[in-house]
Amino acid sequence: MRRAHLVLGWIMHFYVHSLPPSEPIRIPPPITLPLLRVSAQLQLPPVLTYSDDVLYNWNLNQTNNEDLPTESTIRFQTTFTSTNDEAEFYLVSARIELAGVDALELMRSTMDEAFVGDDIAIRRITDYLRQLVDIIHQLRTILLEVKNGCDPEVFYNDVRPWFRGEDSQSGRNWEFEGIEQDPTLAVPTELSGPSAGQSSLIHALDIFLGVDRYSHGKEITGHYPTASDMESRQRASAFLERMQLYMPRHHRAFLNHLTNNPRPLRDLVFRAGSSDPPTADGNAMVEAYNAAVMALKEFRDAHMIIVALYIVIPARRPRTGPTVPQVESDYVGPSRETGQQNALLKGTGGTELVRFLKSVRDHTKSAFITL
Repeated sequence: MRRAHLVLGWIMHFYVHSLPPSEPIRIPPPITLPLLRVSAQLQLPPVLTYSDDVLYNWNLNQTNNEDLPTESTIRFQTTFTSTNDEAEFYLVSARIELAGVDALELMRSTMDEAFVGDDIAIRRITDYLRQLVDIIHQLRTILLEVKNGCDPEVFYNDVRPWFRGEDSQSGRNWEFEGIEQDPTLAVPTELSGPSAGQSSLIHALDIFLGVDRYSHGKEITGHYPTASDMESRQRASAFLERMQLYMPRHHRAFLNHLTNNPRPLRDLVFRAGSSDPPTADGNAMVEAYNAAVMALKEFRDAHMIIVALYIVIPARRPRTGPTVPQVESDYVGPSRETGQQNALLKGTGGTELVRFLKSVRDHTKSAFITL
């Protein structure tokens, strides 16, 4: 079923982005019906998602005898352009997900120790947080390595246009024809393209560290947020919550489990650091927690660097090399953002890209515990 969603989603994106820019987007029944039926079974939107492009789009190198995937043994199956640049773009995300497995194990161990909550547990959790810092630093390093194998111009001009969703195409709604043939189907309302915001690993880090829930009030951060702060955070929070709809359902269930944890890590750290009299173990725990939040903030700094290199800068300069034909009758591929879209760049998930990323980064930074 997952492979069916990937293949049908790929076919739909090929079809949609091969239409001339002036034509309405009407997706024919032979694509609509199987895609919507498969999507309903998987509880996913009928559009390409991060899980399609990254989580379920690889296999092991045929020359390798290992059973489990590693950063060096995976290769990608389906791409739009058949370029190494596109494959490397997906591979970097997959390597981040693989490296993040150790972070998930640390989360489990931390939650076990939080249930005990004694002095030994405090010291163990502090050590887990220090290990988590190293893992998040590793994720940042892997992210920046995309520059070694994926050319920004190739990505922006040749790869990115193919997987944009309806949200990033101003005024061009996607109409699914043939829905009336199956009364069990409904008109899709979620049609954002694949986005890094759909990575359940990054959401898990946010929830585990309490960045998503505990960074708004002075009683926690020592800072009164302004009205504009609150508005930008609310928009970012709403978008990230919506992106969970694009995740595999078992990933959503795990995030829900983390969210409903009766002993949140951040509460435990705050209590340990606020003890009277102060203790060395409590201070060490707060220091380790803040280091983990800083590492996550630095990861998002790196993400903004990649966005600048791969989207913002290419969008501001004319394309060099082969160009997409401008005569509609010769139209053979997706177009770049132009006009208003270029002035206010949107992510493939439909967000106002730079503003959104800055908001999320600042949101992360404000989660520091100041005692």
